[in-house]
Amino acid sequence: MTPLKTIHRHSSIILLLVATVLLMSSSCGRNSETDYARFVDPFIGTDAHGHTFPGAVVPFGMVQLSPNNGRNGWDWCSGYHYSDSVIVGFAHKHLSGTGIGDLGDILFQPTTISLTEDEYHGGKVFHQRFSAAFSHDEEEASPGYYRVTVREPETGLRPIRVELTATERTGFHRYSYPADEAVNLMLDLGFAVNWDAPVETSIHIENDTLITGFRKSKGWANNQQVFFAAVFSKPMTSYTLYKTGLENPGMRNVLGKYSSALFSFGEKGGELLMKVALSPVDEEGAVRNLLAENPGWRFNRVRNAAREAWNRELSKIDITTEDNSLKTTFYTALYHSMIAPSLFSDVDGRYRGSDPERTVKQAEGWKNYTVFSLWDTFRAAHPLFTLIQQERMPDLIQSMMAHYNEHGLLPVWTLEGCETNCMIGYHAIPVLVDAAMKGYPFDYERAYEAMKKSAMDDGRGLKNYREYGYLPGDLENQSVSQTLEYAYDDWCIAQMAKKLGKEEDYQYFMERSNSYRAVFDPETRFMRGRMSDGSWRQDFNPLYSSHNVHDFTEGNSWQYSWFVPHAPEDLISLMGGREAFISRLDSLFNTTAQVEGENASPDISGLIGQYAQGNEPSHHVAYLYNIAGAPEKTQEIVHRICTTLYTDQPDGLCGNEDCGAMSAWYVFSTMGFYPLNPADGVYQIGTPFFDEVVINLPEGKQFRVVAENRSPEFSLIKSIRLNGQELNRTFVTHKEIVAGGELALELTGR
Repeated sequence: MTPLKTIHRHSSIILLLVATVLLMSSSCGRNSETDYARFVDPFIGTDAHGHTFPGAVVPFGMVQLSPNNGRNGWDWCSGYHYSDSVIVGFAHKHLSGTGIGDLGDILFQPTTISLTEDEYHGGKVFHQRFSAAFSHDEEEASPGYYRVTVREPETGLRPIRVELTATERTGFHRYSYPADEAVNLMLDLGFAVNWDAPVETSIHIENDTLITGFRKSKGWANNQQVFFAAVFSKPMTSYTLYKTGLENPGMRNVLGKYSSALFSFGEKGGELLMKVALSPVDEEGAVRNLLAENPGWRFNRVRNAAREAWNRELSKIDITTEDNSLKTTFYTALYHSMIAPSLFSDVDGRYRGSDPERTVKQAEGWKNYTVFSLWDTFRAAHPLFTLIQQERMPDLIQSMMAHYNEHGLLPVWTLEGCETNCMIGYHAIPVLVDAAMKGYPFDYERAYEAMKKSAMDDGRGLKNYREYGYLPGDLENQSVSQTLEYAYDDWCIAQMAKKLGKEEDYQYFMERSNSYRAVFDPETRFMRGRMSDGSWRQDFNPLYSSHNVHDFTEGNSWQYSWFVPHAPEDLISLMGGREAFISRLDSLFNTTAQVEGENASPDISGLIGQYAQGNEPSHHVAYLYNIAGAPEKTQEIVHRICTTLYTDQPDGLCGNEDCGAMSAWYVFSTMGFYPLNPADGVYQIGTPFFDEVVINLPEGKQFRVVAENRSPEFSLIKSIRLNGQELNRTFVTHKEIVAGGELALELTGR
């Protein structure tokens, strides 16, 4: 008998599970008595343009249970913005820090309102009828927990207290209603954020404590399907289902584009608990997930388990500093780096594939993940995973390879198993190559086949790229940025070909990796749009940026002219040698911060001159001074970025968080090193921000970074020792770090 039939047949089974031992899924990690979670503030990044959410999630969890303000717009991509004062409900799916809005699926709102039969329900805006005010003074968030008090105008602003926590695949709600008020609950499956729109939704009343259903939608994720099972701690006394704003009295099922419901629980005031499990496969999968992960009703126990799961992950990096503000900024960044990718398979291993038909697949012995924001995360987040998520890396690799098996190409930007083809390049390649070069075992031949197929495809401008040796600006939009990023990815393919003994392919892709030279203008010393006839784009302005037809992606020539992470020495040569290159880099940081263009990208943010910390293409640039022989300038600029563009306040991120990308940069940089080339296993040394950093590695190994004489005034490096021996270079290797040891940095003043 299936789990759904079991619960349907025995309506009290969930209520009787109160005494069941709670089985919690958790990621592997180090147990620690230190409460690292107290230094995490999920509100960081919810203001300005950080686009984070404050709600409950466990590391890399399927469920992100968080409030929604009910507004569309760029700053509501996560569903929540700190400037708002209204909450329309609490949904179970959210994106962390992206520049495009989607998700917000399965929205519930506790309410005391009862609708009259003749009241207009509004179809797709059903949730707005139940909007409530809130204040940050009555709001709290910590890893795995969120609390807020909402106040409905119709009840004289009498409060409803909302508490949320989560397991990997379930959300847990605890509502406290005011005395003498109705205990009602709204569900709106039509609710959508920005690009998203429902296609078909369903609610089914299984019994008086269990409902199931699904939401299928189209938006940034072009064929998203999420199924749910929700169980209540007390039986419903009545309910009304709505279909596109029309009542369906007496019906136990509703199916339509906009499905919604209002549930009543009879009593006046008191507490109502609800558990909601998700599945990408079906309702029965959601019920299995619920029974496996969250069978009891002990809210605080689940909350504590979520916090402990976070503490295990956060304990992988232990920092020593007396500056609690700095601790909060660091551990919140580490927290944000471990929200995505998100789990996308049920407890039985089933998941919905990336093929056009979205057929159900089976993961045997591994977990499937989605939300791969690879244009952002290949630069720092995935290299960070190779240090602190070593046990999770095989599943992340397998997830990308499963996408290739099902979709035919490696992932570009996957959302809920859907390929969005968002952004440029094919940046699953550096992630896979980095993993292979660092010794992670997987099918290298199959992975190389996938890399080569992605590179030899005709889509995404690749046919013209192969024909011309660059992307012509009169044939392709964002031509220079695409050329530069393809060149880097091709260098990565070449390294994999060399590893596998494919000499002819190695030579071919190394030649393609030089295509950045075709868009470098030696006269202006900028990367510049080039036409199909070989001529340069006229009216060139390195400050110009546009969301419309333009040669650069979310940037301009000042920002992109440095993106040759695989051949920085050659870039130095092209720009006239070391002294000229250093002078040119100085100009980047000292020139005007004005970006020109009527429709300039809002992603160009966190500016120091034309350097844009708020967007990923600039993230490696400060470390180029190391390559040019001026490491003190790397140290000065990194110190400036970390101290002025990251804070412990809600507006503490200077740009979109982008699924951990902004935060991973900060984690690396404040530890004292950064992967300038994300796939060569080398970390360029910057400047440390803590007295000591301990990276806790598998098998009890540790790598320490010790900052001697560290102070706000002492950020320049006088000497470097690795395991007691003087280090006469500006980098350490991945191999040296994972072997364990100590990097001692003696600091001095300017």
